[in-house]
Amino acid sequence: MFTGIITGVGRIAAIHDLGTTSSHGKRLSIEVPAGYLDDVGLGDSIALNGACMTVTTLAPERQQFTIDISAESLDKTAGLTDEGSRINLEKALRASDRLGGHIVSGHVDGIGSVSRFEPVGESWELRVVAPVALARFLAYKGSITINGVSLTVNSVKDIADGAEISINLIPHTVENTSLGSLKAGSKVNLEIDTVARYVERMLQAGVLTPTPSKDISK
Repeated sequence: MFTGIITGVGRIAAIHDLGTTSSHGKRLSIEVPAGYLDDVGLGDSIALNGACMTVTTLAPERQQFTIDISAESLDKTAGLTDEGSRINLEKALRASDRLGGHIVSGHVDGIGSVSRFEPVGESWELRVVAPVALARFLAYKGSITINGVSLTVNSVKDIADGAEISINLIPHTVENTSLGSLKAGSKVNLEIDTVARYVERMLQAGVLTPTPSKDISK
């Protein structure tokens, strides 16, 4: 479990094939800031651009750790196969930690495409087109996770390809995450709000039904 509050920005230092066919995954070596691995152990979970991964080896002396990522996960995520690229990191949430963002599972629901990333005043406007399957989960002032970062939706516009959402990024977010390197056309990992996921399921199952309105005119 995560919160969408980035705890460090790493770099994909190396990528190694785990096999010779497309059904094999890859091993990623991640370079991290000094001291980042001090409280990390083998088997711990760390979210990479919003995708929960397991630490398979540790090399604190080189400030690196590795993760193995399956072909299925590679197919369902973005930005994990670009050697040298910066990547958002978040360690798993402890029970005693503050929930600074929102509840994030680290399971990527879909891949979005950046349609605009431009400065507006002191901040930046980020627009992302989400696929049709995720459009119904997006709401004004709702939460969305983009490349692992917990963000608030400022507007939602339904379009033929899904929904375009607009988000305001303050300078701190741009400077302290990898979102600052985005540009129009960039692919990003999206995770919808957990609460919206359960509401959708309950509606499908008929658990939630609209409450009849009362006539208060009498």
